[in-house]
Amino acid sequence: MPKKTEQPVSFESSLSELEQIVTRLESGELPLEDALNEFEHGIQLARQGQQKLQQAEQRVQILLNDDPEAALTSFTPDNETL
Repeated sequence: MPKKTEQPVSFESSLSELEQIVTRLESGELPLEDALNEFEHGIQLARQGQQKLQQAEQRVQILLNDDPEAALTSFTPDNETL
């Protein structure tokens, strides 16, 4: 079965969904298989969020470069898909 192409999700949306997953997991009411699936999805969201934060930090570092002679260039993450 072919995988669906997922649209990029905002950092805030990912964080909100991750908080909902944590709440469901902490409730202790999910069957084991559902809890494992939720946990797996939560790990994926956390990794994506971490990656977005790292990219934002890189952009800020470029903008705050101390060298006034340095030319500003567009930021393109190495692993960003177009």
